[in-house]
Amino acid sequence: MGTESIIETTGLTKAYGPHRAVNGLDVRVNAGEIFGFLGPNGAGKTTTLLMLLGLTRSSGGTARVCGLDPSRHARAIKQRVGYLPENVGFYGDMTAVESLQYVAALNGMGKQETHERIHEVLQLVGLEQSSRKKTGAFSRGMKQRLGVAEVLIKAPEVLFLDEPTLGLDPEGAIQLIDLIQSLNQERQITVLLSSHHLHQVQKISHRVGIMIDGNLVAEGTIESLAEERFGLGEKEYTLEEIYMKYFQEV
Repeated sequence: MGTESIIETTGLTKAYGPHRAVNGLDVRVNAGEIFGFLGPNGAGKTTTLLMLLGLTRSSGGTARVCGLDPSRHARAIKQRVGYLPENVGFYGDMTAVESLQYVAALNGMGKQETHERIHEVLQLVGLEQSSRKKTGAFSRGMKQRLGVAEVLIKAPEVLFLDEPTLGLDPEGAIQLIDLIQSLNQERQITVLLSSHHLHQVQKISHRVGIMIDGNLVAEGTIESLAEERFGLGEKEYTLEEIYMKYFQEV
């Protein structure tokens, strides 16, 4: 993990009339790290991801993703960033292979490259045995893994994952979290993981940021945040305890 930032915002703001969904966000994510983006529903996490991808315009401030401004270079960013939204959708009458072929075509990939990449990503996400199955018959966990395969097919430098384990059973959630960690460790993919499942975030994140009501109230390693809120001591605090401490003091 390096110290060069791959995602950086300064004063990033999104306002809807008088309401600020994101309020002056200053955050930095380093290349090769997993950054856990925490907060309750409505905290501004998804809005931030959409601004970073250039899918919604900011009301103020600046952002850089892979050195590019999302408001001016959204297409170039999408070529280098994979985005898994909270609700993954597929054409139910397509097989897993057909879905990936469709995504590859949208990204301008050639026939041979597409064939090789599909085989590789299906192996990575553990769906090679279901490659010819219609996605309409997939379980929630299988759809999430296929969603990861879709974002991996273009070999992204960065993954934006918005509540990737939402609706999964415990076993499926563990498998997906382990997959995200292996992608980071083995392929050095930077991951921005938005979630309110704190125990999962604690398991794999190098650093975390906590958003509440559009404001980033804390950023750092779990150890540094625990020290900031509880002081030095022998007890190791969980991310849930740290989060609740910040939440109660806002």
